[in-house]
Amino acid sequence: MKILAISDEESAALWDYFDKSRVKDIDLIISCGDLNPRYLTFLATMVSVPVLYVHGNHDEKYNQIPPEGCVCIEDDIVVYKGIRILGLGGSMRYTSGSHQYTEKEMQRRVKRLWFKLLRKGGFDILVTHSPAYQLNDGRDLPHQGFRVFLKLMEKYNPKLFLHGHVHLNYGRNQRRYDQYRDTQVINAFERCIIEIP
Repeated sequence: MKILAISDEESAALWDYFDKSRVKDIDLIISCGDLNPRYLTFLATMVSVPVLYVHGNHDEKYNQIPPEGCVCIEDDIVVYKGIRILGLGGSMRYTSGSHQYTEKEMQRRVKRLWFKLLRKGGFDILVTHSPAYQLNDGRDLPHQGFRVFLKLMEKYNPKLFLHGHVHLNYGRNQRRYDQYRDTQVINAFERCIIEIP
């Protein structure tokens, strides 16, 4: 299965200069947040595959303009072609934004998922907006990752952890690809294609 992961910055190649041949083999699109809802609607229409998303810390506009034809996987586990996908959007709380959380608040969100995790037998892909603590995150509070994401990976050993929030053009030697135990970690900034068996 080929997944197009997107986050934080709309890709001109996918929007302004859309060419269907670039996405002809894509089976699923996953947004890790902070994208224009009209961009997600456009991709859902033009690519004709499911578009799953979590909220970024700047996605209050989704309340007024929700991405049409897309599925919010916030605090849920969605199964697509046998792949279990868990969504936990938002960033570390640094202002009063509605998609910002303290570490304890994010831990409570994860605890409330216990029955879904039990029923589904875990998950294969973790989709978040923020990275995990000290794993491609920043040292400043707005870009600091969540420790509970590390615990989720340690307990459930997902194949993939997709996140955004930390832009690759920040100039801080950010990496697109990393590894945490058995989990491949991918920063979905702008766009990235991942193939999983």
